[in-house]
Amino acid sequence: MSAVEYPVALALEDFVPVVLTGVAAARLVEPIGRAAPRARTLAATGAALVFAGGLSKAGWKLTVALDGPDIQPLNKALFPLLALGFLLLAHALLSTPLTGDAPRARRPPPLWGFAATWAAAAAGSLALRSTLPLMVLTIAAVTVCGVRLILLARSAGDSRAATATGLWLLGTYALGPLAARPDQSVALQWVEQSCNTLTQAALLYAAWRLSASSLPSSRKVTL
Repeated sequence: MSAVEYPVALALEDFVPVVLTGVAAARLVEPIGRAAPRARTLAATGAALVFAGGLSKAGWKLTVALDGPDIQPLNKALFPLLALGFLLLAHALLSTPLTGDAPRARRPPPLWGFAATWAAAAAGSLALRSTLPLMVLTIAAVTVCGVRLILLARSAGDSRAATATGLWLLGTYALGPLAARPDQSVALQWVEQSCNTLTQAALLYAAWRLSASSLPSSRKVTL
């Protein structure tokens, strides 16, 4: 990839969805922390990892577009960080109770299981020399996050947040086929990034509404 194939303007725009996603993930820490205080640290860590993953990829693109060195660790860090970040967010969201949840229903799966899943996917990516296992895990973790956010939004009586989260999931799924196309022209990349920007804006809107919602509290959450 050269600066001609990836213009600086396009590389700079790639920071927009990264910032939107990072702010959205950070906004989710507040409602999660209110409803499940013991999950706050996991949510904050997951949000930081998601932002770091997007920032590393966008930083690599901008460096290459400016005819700088091809720093592959920045490029390859995307899915390891996204997968782990969204897994931690998923666990935190599963720790957040819905209205009417019984105490037993508030207990998420063991955290060690999430860690083992990420480790297995990372080992698979290393063995195959492919990001596919971690990419699949990222999509799975995003799906869990999205479904749980929809349930939490509906539980809080916020249909707009639920709809926005649904649009975020649909946009995320649409990005995969676009990115998989072999002919990555500049025009197609603008379409991909525009779609990504709108998708992450939907997540930010949902997170903003949920941060102002009254979610049920949970005093005892087993992590």
